[in-house]
Parts: sequence; C-alpha cells; structure tokens
Amino acid sequence: MAKLVILNQGMTGRAHELTVDRTTIGRVEDNTFHIVDASVSSHHCEVHLRGAEILIRDLNSTNGTFINNEKISEAVLKPGQTLRLGQVELKLEDGPAAGPAASNTSATPAPAATPAKPKQVDATLVIPRGVSLDQLEQGAQSKGLGSGTAFSKKKDQTNKIFIIVGAVVAVVIVALLVWVFSQVGSK
Repeated sequence: MAKLVILNQGMTGRAHELTVDRTTIGRVEDNTFHIVDASVSSHHCEVHLRGAEILIRDLNSTNGTFINNEKISEAVLKPGQTLRLGQVELKLEDGPAAGPAASNTSATPAPAATPAKPKQVDATLVIPRGVSLDQLEQGAQSKGLGSGTAFSKKKDQTNKIFIIVGAVVAVVIVALLVWVFSQVGSK
C-alpha cells in the first residue's frame, strides 16, 4: 500500500496511507491528511488514485506544490519521489497504490489509515486568522474605549513650558542681535 511519509524535523515519520480515491492534504482539520504547518495552505492539494498512478493536484495553494523541486499544478507522483507542500517534504513509499477496490476488501477499517504511533508534538505555531471589524468595534465599546476615557488627551504642562521658554530665548536672541548691530554701527 502506498503511503506519504513526512520528512521534516519535528514531524518525521508521520505518515498517511493512500487507501481512498481522493485524499485532501492541508492545514485545517477537515482534510484527510491534516498537516499543521504555517507554510501549508488550509486546503493545499489533492491526491487521486487512478489505477497504478498517484496523481497530485495543487488547489491554488499559496506556497505551491512541488515534485522533486519542480512546481506543479497537476502531475503523477512516483515511488521514491519527494512531494513538497510549502516547506513540508513528504516521500511516497511502498510502490503503486492498490486502489480503492483493494482498500474496500481489506480487513482494516478506514480510521486505521492514521498512524498507530501517538501524535508527535511539533513546534508549529498556529496563527489565528484575526478578528472582524465588527468584533473590534464591539470589543472597544465593551471596554469603554469608545467613550474617550482610556485614550483621552492628557493635559500636558510640558508643552506650555516649552513654548514659554522658546519665546524667551527668541526675545533674548533678537535683543542680542539688535545690540550687536548697534555696536557695530556706532564704531
């Protein structure tokens, strides 16, 4: 049975057996093969079993799908070749797929396609998608930010003092210049 094995450090050895006609691979949990990595798109690519061939189809991913470092939109993946999704590298192992008919006759139920090993914890940071403008406005109003209390302009005496000192210095400079010119003119 063909399987995709992740080669990246932190996820090394994680694998997925190809037992159904169509396998989706991506970052979000609704994919058949869920890979939590920031470089993998939410729905990155599909794997189609077509007889003895394994066809990879990119789903307009952000960081691209590559077979042996060649960017593809759709191509056949052969045993031993490297499939790269963003920065995650996978290798196809165990020869051609047996196809969906063989998987239906096997005694192994569909959930057994996930690895038997416990999930390895990787160092991937899941980045939240953010908040909507409505949520921002609602949060600002609930915290009193819209009332002007938290961000109201402070009364700053420093500005007044700076302006007064600046005016006094300017008057002194003008007076000195007038005095100097009057001394030069009298000689």
